[in-house]
Amino acid sequence: MYDRRVDLRSDTVTKPTPEMRRAMYEAEVGDDVYREDPTVNRLEEVGAARLGKEAGLFVTSGTQGNLIAILTHTQPGQEVILEQESHIYYYEVAGSALIGGVQLRPLQGKDGALDPAEVEASIRPDNIHYPDTGLIVLENTHNRAGGTIIPGENIEAIARIAARHNLPLHLDGARIFNAAIALGKPVVELARPFTSVMFCLSKGLGAPVGSLLVGPRDWIEKARKWRKRLGGGMRQAGILAAAGLVALEKMVDRLAEDHENARRLAEGLGNLPGLSVVPPQTNMVLVDVSATGFSAPTFVARLAQYGVLAVDMSPSKVRFVTHKDVDREDIEYALRAVEKLIKGD
Repeated sequence: MYDRRVDLRSDTVTKPTPEMRRAMYEAEVGDDVYREDPTVNRLEEVGAARLGKEAGLFVTSGTQGNLIAILTHTQPGQEVILEQESHIYYYEVAGSALIGGVQLRPLQGKDGALDPAEVEASIRPDNIHYPDTGLIVLENTHNRAGGTIIPGENIEAIARIAARHNLPLHLDGARIFNAAIALGKPVVELARPFTSVMFCLSKGLGAPVGSLLVGPRDWIEKARKWRKRLGGGMRQAGILAAAGLVALEKMVDRLAEDHENARRLAEGLGNLPGLSVVPPQTNMVLVDVSATGFSAPTFVARLAQYGVLAVDMSPSKVRFVTHKDVDREDIEYALRAVEKLIKGD
């Protein structure tokens, strides 16, 4: 039996703080579909201002926010350019095709970043045989690349291409605050090149539920109607939005602690035999375990017997994610557990 449980599967497993729970209990609420919930209204205003956009929309999840963005930006029969390992393409159950009637055009990136020249070459010319390109999407930080940060010059180059072709540019910024903290830059600077941005409150920021979609005011009004169509029109949602406000106001700066713990975890894993570790940029550590003789799924299953939870990202790679509910003692315990697993103890 293991001594403790250390959950490094994802930062989605975070629990709300006591301050969030109090705020939820005391939240002033109303009917948000009627635009009468003052706490939701404040969250949308604060979130939009934080990213330098005109307006915001509180949505149930990052997946819903990305889908609403695609539905609002595009028309059925159009094509969306994105990276082939992106969350929208990999994990969002083909919602864009099923509900939006759009075709996704995945391009191979490097550490999550697309080649601007390839993006421009992939924009469809006017031809009766082709779908029209309707949208370009980037992801920052990039989940499957290991929490990598897309370089600013890469984003700027793609933004110029989008503007040249009169195309909107959407950011899946589920963990954009991780990128901002790691770079030491204001989040508004990272959001500036994009027409719209989705970011999550329920990952590293620790809120129990919800994401925000931000962009131009008239565009957000159209997005609000899509949210309603998708069944996302919540009523006294201020109970949830109250936790989101605490997340934005109190939980951003502490992300640096998660990044520090990820670096310590990566350093320790890198000193163990059979492990090849990708140096983390934010709060994710990718590890190739193939030289241990274990497949990634077997490695994860065996590690769980020691009370340490991770996820397999491929047949050979395991991902560990640090977050607010994992402290330095947990990291050291996880390192000892991995060492025991490798040694067969």
